[in-house]
Amino acid sequence: MFASNPFAELSATISPALMQGFVWVMILCVVLGTLYDVIHKRSAAYFFENMRNAKAKADKQIDGGEKLSIAVQTAVNEVALSSEFCNQRRRIAHLLGMYGFVIYVVATAVLVFAYPTPATPAPSALVALWYIGALMICVGGYWFWFFIRVDVAAEGSSPFRLMRADLFVVSLVLSATFGLLWAWLQTAGVAGWDMVFLGLYLVATTVLFAGVPWSKFSHMFFKPAAAFEKRISKANGSAENLPTLTRDDPEQQKRHSMELLRDAPMHMGLGIKREAPRHY
Repeated sequence: MFASNPFAELSATISPALMQGFVWVMILCVVLGTLYDVIHKRSAAYFFENMRNAKAKADKQIDGGEKLSIAVQTAVNEVALSSEFCNQRRRIAHLLGMYGFVIYVVATAVLVFAYPTPATPAPSALVALWYIGALMICVGGYWFWFFIRVDVAAEGSSPFRLMRADLFVVSLVLSATFGLLWAWLQTAGVAGWDMVFLGLYLVATTVLFAGVPWSKFSHMFFKPAAAFEKRISKANGSAENLPTLTRDDPEQQKRHSMELLRDAPMHMGLGIKREAPRHY
């Protein structure tokens, strides 16, 4: 199964040109959906306005070399390693889903465009990457959905409760799941059922990429920008108009309306992190 290119086998039923056209339509949906999201929610306007305000309130100017260093740190820590997650289980699940998604999408595009028929056999390693990427999505996605989600793990809500905010995760996991089932059934030669799961695979994939304006898909583009801006604000001293890491500065002490907190230390123990929130 892991050595069989499912798209090449499908070419006996569906034209490779049609498969490639579907991929192009999905790419177009992501581009247009992201642009709509940026315009509708004014995300770009917010980021640029925030950057102008931070620059105006900065205590020092950041040169090009320091900005490059901050960009590299952001790419490594917040993007590649997802360091913003304090919960290690959630971090691992997120990394599995993120890297699985990247591998899955890239491998799909290469297989569909470069190796669309049995006459052009794909390298076994590339085919295996498609399956591995889909499996990583399933492991990370189902682990998050049934065991790590805050409303399930901490609030006792049903894991089957769906909201519009869940559109991205659910459609992504279902796309990978139906894709794996379709590939297995097609390889096993189970007539009829393979086409059923192919249809479900296409529906879930269409919802995933065409649902960008209504899902959190575009957040993967905004989060690196937000993380970079946050690091810049710390480096130039504006700190997004928030208290700095010390309360020795009288100006920072005046921010607190409560007299009790004005001389309090920055780190006052574990607080709510002292125990897991499982009181439902």
